[in-house]
Amino acid sequence: MNRELIIDSNLSEVNIALLEDKNLVELNKEQTNNKFAVGDVFLGKVKRIMPGLNAAFVDVGYEKDAFLHYLDLGPQIRTFNKYVKLGLLQKAHLTSHEEMVPEKDIEKTGKINQVLISGQQILVQIAKEPISTKGPRITTEISFPGRFIVLLPFSNKISISQKIRSKDERNRLKRLIMSIKPNNYGVIIRTVAENKKVAELDTDMRDLVGKWESIIGKLPHLQAPHKVLSELDRTSQILRDVLNESFNSVYVNDPILYEETRAYLGTIAPEKKDIVKHYKSRIPIFEHFGIDKQLRSSFGKTVTIKSGVYLIIEHTEALHVIDINSGHRVNKDNSQEQNALAVNLESAIEVARQLRLRDMGGIIVVDFIDLHDAKNRRALYQKLKDEMAKDRAKHTILPPTKFGLIQITRQRVRPETTVPVLEKCPVCAGSGEIKSSMMIVDEIENNLNYLIQDQNQKHLTIGVHPFIEAYLKKGLWKYQVRWFLKYKQWVNIHGLHDFHFMEYQFYDRNKEIIKH
Repeated sequence: MNRELIIDSNLSEVNIALLEDKNLVELNKEQTNNKFAVGDVFLGKVKRIMPGLNAAFVDVGYEKDAFLHYLDLGPQIRTFNKYVKLGLLQKAHLTSHEEMVPEKDIEKTGKINQVLISGQQILVQIAKEPISTKGPRITTEISFPGRFIVLLPFSNKISISQKIRSKDERNRLKRLIMSIKPNNYGVIIRTVAENKKVAELDTDMRDLVGKWESIIGKLPHLQAPHKVLSELDRTSQILRDVLNESFNSVYVNDPILYEETRAYLGTIAPEKKDIVKHYKSRIPIFEHFGIDKQLRSSFGKTVTIKSGVYLIIEHTEALHVIDINSGHRVNKDNSQEQNALAVNLESAIEVARQLRLRDMGGIIVVDFIDLHDAKNRRALYQKLKDEMAKDRAKHTILPPTKFGLIQITRQRVRPETTVPVLEKCPVCAGSGEIKSSMMIVDEIENNLNYLIQDQNQKHLTIGVHPFIEAYLKKGLWKYQVRWFLKYKQWVNIHGLHDFHFMEYQFYDRNKEIIKH
């Protein structure tokens, strides 16, 4: 598979498009002033304890307090808080992280007021960015993702990605990590660690341990709320998480970002550094690679596939609904069931792409065309699972119901990506209302009076929308006759189909526009 990353940087944001075989599958927008990104670590202050919700609201500097649930504290929250307190008091050097004696795990059914108190300073990580009217969702179970592993302070568990299927390779990786892992750290081994050598894993481990130690070292000089550590920018995150052998090129239009991307790639995959290319053409980068055209056809309420099949995508506060329509795609040689299956299989590819492209999260209900054969329903379910397997976000897909509905839950940590595809109406300026035809006639008459009486114009022609033309020229007391009686000259009126309803223009005897 040919994969390309196209990065468009401007003053306010960085747009990152992921192409697979020239098809746009992911679009990420990073605001240059985004202060609350997933993965950022903050020193916050507990503002309110809510026993009824078994949660706390924490001030991290956002306009609305962040939400911290008891289940997001992590089992070793007491040890974690103890070490953070030592850091705040500048006493962390007295006992290293590895030498900390772990406290007893908190109970899953416990109460948050047994662990936290109002006014307490606490180290937290953004788990979900502010969405709509909600503040950020946070966790104290801090994790540091690297190229090959994810580091978890105050956890001794070692987990391995389920995508690594070889039992021998899983055992090998577990032995290597156990040999290099410091005490009191947990590790999640990522899929890209497969077949990697111990030196590469050890380098990744040391970098992540250094991140955690640098956070604790900063604490004595900070006062909540304060950002302690920023997650990598979206460009680096995507390179870190999805870079593999199938990546052919990364195009960047900004010289500074080009150097940064190239330098970062040089640290995580030196052999891939040369795939980063600086785009210098005057043609906008998204236009050159055909991304703008794909954006216009892929966003909005209706999404049409080349074969004529189209999707209707609706959004509510609680869920997203996708309706599949066959359009004009009908094969006369096939039965209704076969046609429905063909449409559904084709739509499943687009549904999976739309979820990634728009980064839709929460509950998604897809209304496929009804299939009566159980074998066909299983084929559709498997096809959707296969297509969704390319999605890095956590998701769950349920089998089709007897009504043909497939329910999907997909992890949502950022606001949904939206691209405006509708332009503001030049007639009503987006209000949905226009002046009455009576008022437009008054405007025309005022201008006509000025041109004839004050400017002494002769042989005038007025260009208007055909509806206005009919209004002016028809009827017993048509305006054309009134103007003849008033000004003693005939005024021609032409209906022009390319004019919008409220548009009009005056022309002289040479058919040239009169600017008035």
